[in-house]
Amino acid sequence: MISVIKDQAKLLRRGLRRRRQRARFPQLSQDSLPVLFANSFPKSGTHLLTQVLAAFSRLGPVVDSGLPPILTFDGPTGQPRPLPRILRQLHRLQPGDVAYGHLHALPEVVAALCRPGVAPFFIYRDPRDVVVSHVFYVTEIAKNHVHHQHYRQLKDFDQRLFASILGLPQSAVPFPDIRDRFEPYLPWLEAPDTLSLRFEDFISSPDETLGRIFDHALQRGFVSSIPRQQAIQTLAASIDPRRSPTFRSGQTGGWRQHFTPAHTQLFKDLTGDMLLRLGYEQDNAW
Repeated sequence: MISVIKDQAKLLRRGLRRRRQRARFPQLSQDSLPVLFANSFPKSGTHLLTQVLAAFSRLGPVVDSGLPPILTFDGPTGQPRPLPRILRQLHRLQPGDVAYGHLHALPEVVAALCRPGVAPFFIYRDPRDVVVSHVFYVTEIAKNHVHHQHYRQLKDFDQRLFASILGLPQSAVPFPDIRDRFEPYLPWLEAPDTLSLRFEDFISSPDETLGRIFDHALQRGFVSSIPRQQAIQTLAASIDPRRSPTFRSGQTGGWRQHFTPAHTQLFKDLTGDMLLRLGYEQDNAW
């Protein structure tokens, strides 16, 4: 009952924000705007991308939906969420909403996010940095995470990193190895009408990356109240590293500080050609 009340309150607040934005941009039609949806592999820059998409509210009558993330797995239990529930959450998004989630590329989900009226974005990151970030997140930050206690009981960082690479095959809660966790997201790279973004590109070529985001939104139906270059500067100004832990260091390749030769060999054995497919390596001699 409490969750239903909270959900209704979020919907009411969204309605108020939508009305304020319509009044702020009376010359633009909110109903013709696309939903801006930030999909990501966990620990790959979700906060960074959602900050940028939320900044579209400065360019037109876009609103932060304020609704919970739409997830393939339930956070507290780690169990898969029913597909009909995921689809209901996607279809209740309204034109001009900004929303986000971690969604596998299931055919029904791809169809829902790539339909007319949605601008889907998918952000991913070097999986080696992902597993390192996962260790810090589960061990030190997410105290309610279903695997928090298990990670705390492991003797050191090295053992935790092995767990994040290998998964927890004996756990009652599903937690596959890094390849099996990443594979269900890979079809997003080929999904029609989806703009795929590498987290690292925000650091190496920020203006070009923000330009791609802006152009994709326009191609999917967004109308900007200001010219392109000014809009890109507005999106850039929205990035707050304090609210984006993966962006805070301003560097990539941090995995090199944590991988031992044993971690490297395990990662290679498990992932095969995944890094090559993602464009992070040219061969397996890293």
